[in-house]
Amino acid sequence: MVRRAGSVSWRKAAGKFLCSFLVVLCLVGAAHAEVRRGPVTNLPLPRFVSLKASKANVRRGPSLTHRIDWIFTRRDMPLVVTAEHGHWRRVQDRDGAGGWVHYTLLSGNRTVIVDSDMLPLNVRPEADTPIAAQLELGVVANLDKCLPEWCRIAAGGYKGWARKSDIWGVGADELRD
Repeated sequence: MVRRAGSVSWRKAAGKFLCSFLVVLCLVGAAHAEVRRGPVTNLPLPRFVSLKASKANVRRGPSLTHRIDWIFTRRDMPLVVTAEHGHWRRVQDRDGAGGWVHYTLLSGNRTVIVDSDMLPLNVRPEADTPIAAQLELGVVANLDKCLPEWCRIAAGGYKGWARKSDIWGVGADELRD
């Protein structure tokens, strides 16, 4: 014969444990969900920006005394800021190449770079809509609105919607109005 009283107290204890575990899990999840902020600007890190200048020295460290590793030469190129130190921002391009750039060479204007060849720009954010234009691999476009899977971009006088998975310079979960 099974005694129900014993099973009820066991279930009660298991329920209390599970409830406590879920509370701890929620607190840990909330701590990890916090956005990391830059110590200088208090803006989120990482974040996307674009290159304001047509030429930018990329240095090994955050000062003029550090060696120049290479030079970015493409105005409006999207970059991701990964760190801040004084007037310097550590940036990376879509290939992961980067270093430290002076903040005056960066812009908050958002751009993206086309990651797939002959990217169709749809009239609406749906795959089966008419195509306004096609963009070649590597084209830099201005970023407008973003929905969960689509972004409205503009390049060369053309505007349209592109899948987020086909462009670089916008977060996968980023929404923009």
